[in-house]
Amino acid sequence: MPNPEGRGRASRTKPPAPRRLVVTAGPTRERIDPVRYLSNDSSGKMGFEIARAAAERGDQVILIAGPVDQKTPPGVIRVDVESARDMLGAVKTAFLGSESRAKGSFGKKGGDALFMAAAVGDWRPKRRLSGKWRAKDGGDEVASLELVKNPDILATVGRRKGSRLVVGFALETGSGLKRAMAKLNRKSADFIVLNNETALGANRTTVAILGKDGSRVNITNKTKRDVARALVQLHYSNSAPAE
Repeated sequence: MPNPEGRGRASRTKPPAPRRLVVTAGPTRERIDPVRYLSNDSSGKMGFEIARAAAERGDQVILIAGPVDQKTPPGVIRVDVESARDMLGAVKTAFLGSESRAKGSFGKKGGDALFMAAAVGDWRPKRRLSGKWRAKDGGDEVASLELVKNPDILATVGRRKGSRLVVGFALETGSGLKRAMAKLNRKSADFIVLNNETALGANRTTVAILGKDGSRVNITNKTKRDVARALVQLHYSNSAPAE
């Protein structure tokens, strides 16, 4: 209740207590041989902005980054990985908890929230060659590469998250709404952030934040820093932010 005589007094409302956030960012690389790999065009900007926004609020942040050329935000612990399997191991350690208190771990309790902004490769070569792949030396005009599925990090962690917040991302060409909703339900996430290919490498983006409760919030043509601040608010309100 407002104090009618409290003009000029500082508010007694306490800021939210700091929380432990795990954020993933960037692409993964799946090695074909020592000089070639499968990857994608993710710049990591969105994940790095989420980590920055959370750290600015005073949260403890572990940022698990694929191969990107981005500066680590102040106050953020960064763990660099390459492959999807590397990232899965780092996410399990940081978010689900580990006996270790080394860099990249919050200890046994793990994290309070996970933001899976990384563009994780779905496939990897079945066999990594020890030397350079020389398919053209055989004179063939067509070569094939056998692939196997990578682990599904979001689904793996989502099944074990309990009441903790998990936010996934879905980059879709076209509308992609039905696919993003299916991903939300299939992977036990609390929210899915839907965007499209124009977000890759850009400083501005348009997203739809889809909640498991059926909520939907559209954020149109905002900087990734603005979107990141809105997303970080999810783990304080546990509901979609106001437009």
